[in-house]
Amino acid sequence: MARRSALALCLVFAACTPLKIVGDNLASLGRAPRPVPNKIVHPERPDARLVVTWVGHATVLLQMDDVYLLTDPVFTSTIGQITKRLVEPGLDVDSLPTIDAVLVSHMHFDHLSLGSLDMIENKTRRLFVPTGGLVYIPNFGFETRELATWETWEKGGLRITAVPVKHLGFRYGADGAWMTKSYTGYVVEYHGLTVYFGGDTAYNQGFAQAHARFSSIDLALLPISPIHPRSFMQAVHVDPHEATQAFLDLGARVMVPIHFDTFVNGADAPGEARALLAEEARAHGLGPDSVAILQIGEQRVVVE
Repeated sequence: MARRSALALCLVFAACTPLKIVGDNLASLGRAPRPVPNKIVHPERPDARLVVTWVGHATVLLQMDDVYLLTDPVFTSTIGQITKRLVEPGLDVDSLPTIDAVLVSHMHFDHLSLGSLDMIENKTRRLFVPTGGLVYIPNFGFETRELATWETWEKGGLRITAVPVKHLGFRYGADGAWMTKSYTGYVVEYHGLTVYFGGDTAYNQGFAQAHARFSSIDLALLPISPIHPRSFMQAVHVDPHEATQAFLDLGARVMVPIHFDTFVNGADAPGEARALLAEEARAHGLGPDSVAILQIGEQRVVVE
């Protein structure tokens, strides 16, 4: 009887968890995103070499000396017209400098936001997407390029290499049958600085492989959620424990976590991913100089 009751509870949880995610998203539609206090208006830092500004979710503004990059830009109030922002973007589009390269990790609506690309079109020089991704990109005024795994693009000392991750590449569901390689991470090199951007990924050997090719990574941008339901999420998303191990595998000097507390992507409690990552960092003896957990809209100088 006890075993049947436990099984029944597991089945109820498995059935209700997706409903909880949908319910939390529907509830967010009736609330305005939380404002970001003291939002940065001038993110450029001529006094620093490597600067990271977390805009929210997987959107990060990177400054590498005189070059600016933007990862998975999402500035819209919703994604897919259903999932609403919990927190407003940490940086307004009008405050963005000219972007030398936009890096899109995969085709999901919370990473490839066509509305956001339209908003930043006049500030963008070029866009990079994984294999097969260009079929989803309309005609913009900037250069667009696909990068296959381990393929490198280089210009003026800026080098961008697509690196392996483990995720899903489809956009609409049905296209999953043929969009089997449309996800990637990136390593960016410029003037002796190196940044790893993981996009969205499960734990895999790609982290160690990237370390073998790029032995001196200054900054790793790594997702840490959604965590739950773990039976489903583990195949496509790292949790804080796995993200910490990925950071160690990469041999990076500093980790900045991303992909949490911006949209409802899973059944995680608000603040859960952040708290668990802080616990993991303490367990590994990693201080805030190594694992820099930012607030949305916060900026951190990584290399002065």
